[in-house]
Amino acid sequence: MSNTMKTAAIIGAVAASFAATGVQAQEQEKCFGVSLAGENDCAAGPGTTCAGTSKVDYQGNAWTLVEAGTCTEIELPEMADGSDRMGSLEALDRDLPQG
Repeated sequence: MSNTMKTAAIIGAVAASFAATGVQAQEQEKCFGVSLAGENDCAAGPGTTCAGTSKVDYQGNAWTLVEAGTCTEIELPEMADGSDRMGSLEALDRDLPQG
């Protein structure tokens, strides 16, 4: 069997396995303020490089990719003052590292 045919067979098998399990690609969007410290996907403010560099839980200027349309619906713990904490499609000025 030629390499081209082997490659086509592998691609076909992978595609069939995804189709059989019902896995579909979901559109994603950046959601700010929803990740735990060190678990963001990117953008964690000044002094950070990118993925995994947020310093505090729910850091407002750090984003994580989430399924499109779910960002503001993610359940998060209340803030220290008892107000609701929600994800945002734009960077937030809350839960920023001190110092």
